[in-house]
Amino acid sequence: MIQSPGILLYLLAFVLVLGPLVFLHELGHYLAGRWFGVKAEEFSIGFGREVAGITDRRGTRWKFGWLPLGGYVRFAGDMNPASQPSAEWLALPAQERAKTFQAKPLWQRAIIVAAGPITNFMVAILILAGFAFAYGQNVTPAVVGVVEAKSGAAVAGLQPGDRITAMGGRSVDTFFDVAKYTQLRPGEQVRIEVERNGEQHALTARIGERVETDRFGNSYRTGRLGVGPGAAVLKPVGLLEAPLIGLRQTADIVQMTLDGLGQIITGRRPLSELGGPLKIAQVSGERLAMGPVEFVFLIALISINLGFINLLPVPVLDGGHLLFYAVEAVRRRPVEPQVMEWAFRGGLIAILALMLLVTLNDLGAFGVWRSLAGLIG
Repeated sequence: MIQSPGILLYLLAFVLVLGPLVFLHELGHYLAGRWFGVKAEEFSIGFGREVAGITDRRGTRWKFGWLPLGGYVRFAGDMNPASQPSAEWLALPAQERAKTFQAKPLWQRAIIVAAGPITNFMVAILILAGFAFAYGQNVTPAVVGVVEAKSGAAVAGLQPGDRITAMGGRSVDTFFDVAKYTQLRPGEQVRIEVERNGEQHALTARIGERVETDRFGNSYRTGRLGVGPGAAVLKPVGLLEAPLIGLRQTADIVQMTLDGLGQIITGRRPLSELGGPLKIAQVSGERLAMGPVEFVFLIALISINLGFINLLPVPVLDGGHLLFYAVEAVRRRPVEPQVMEWAFRGGLIAILALMLLVTLNDLGAFGVWRSLAGLIG
């Protein structure tokens, strides 16, 4: 039976996920700017007309915008979208200009910009570290316990007792490494290196495909090699070790994100798998309905993706600003304002086009286009 959390739970979960993550992202920018003596004029959660706000004693306006799909910190000196000095900035008194973003050295501006994505990664690391400390770490060795008949593993010649040491050129330590590699690659052919009776062997297997449907009616196409582990091994994790495990798991998730993005770019996965705000709301509501552990883990995943996306070298994103700072460091002079302005416009167009694409995908996933086609037909 298909279960639906309901639209109110979707909206509540969406706000509970995106609101705090956007706040923490912008708080990273704000705190780094404050550390270097930059005045923040506005701190906004959401875009558009102000719904509510308050001005603190430092002159920063903390507010909520009516469109809760992001946020921003506007520092003194950020007088145009491309963060370029302007005549208005040059006209400021020297004492005020010293507190502006553009007056700071290049390395300080780079830290302020990078602080937002870094904060998102730190949030995820802390969450994953907490899970590792609370539940332990699965360190089940990558030793084949069972081989499913007629599976890709069986056809390739994998046998119980084989220790998988590498897949597709990547080293494998645990059985979880095997699972996460195969799940992303349904239908692909992969080179598998195994240790058998003390000898190294190289096999070629075609990963099978499996379509799974969850209790909410969502279908997922995943890869399945057709092997199972022996006895599971769960290792307790100490308080000092937990952050290192959280960091390692965060890096693994970033790697999986890069793999998925590469598959979409190369056409191995359809563009329809890209989701937007509506998909985030749906998944958030479903994970909230499944319980706090699933919901908090989702927060970690979205926080990682928020940090990753913001580091992409696209003008208008944090990564675009960092790219121009890198060019400035090499050239020893800033990029020309006209170039920055046109790059910003191009980046904005690209982001808007992507938002349109993922929104269309979301509507398609919700069956809107099928319903319209049925009405027209």
